[in-house]
Amino acid sequence: MHHMKNELSELEALIAEHINQHPNLKKDFELLTSIKGVGTQIGLNMLIILRTNTFTRATQVAAYLGVIPIAKQSGTSVHGRVRLSKTGPTKIRAKLFMSALTAVRFNPHINDLYNRLVNKGKAKMLALGAAMRKLVHLCYGVLNTQQSYDENYAIRT
Repeated sequence: MHHMKNELSELEALIAEHINQHPNLKKDFELLTSIKGVGTQIGLNMLIILRTNTFTRATQVAAYLGVIPIAKQSGTSVHGRVRLSKTGPTKIRAKLFMSALTAVRFNPHINDLYNRLVNKGKAKMLALGAAMRKLVHLCYGVLNTQQSYDENYAIRT
């Protein structure tokens, strides 16, 4: 067990060193972690996903990660509840879930979204799914515009 912890810390050091050696990666990582709720783990994962794939829209990233809502329907008689599609990498989606929990507490945009949905009577898990999707959109947005996350962006006049 001790050997595995040492190996893990060595790998984390190599990843950090690699990012520090490449100014573009370092800047992108700093942009991602400027979003409240996005820490080191999800920042690294989103950096890998967004820089190794050719996504043209944030909705494509959300669909790839499986954080888009789908409804189970068949004809006029079968109407299931809306749920997340859950396609794509499950480990990253699990990290997104934990990031969304943090973002609901500390990120004003995501907190507003979550509270608005819960106050409308939506389930809390549905609101967390929407928060996960919003985080993905924010990550895509800061890398696409190359501007740090600004809490007051939507408030500007």
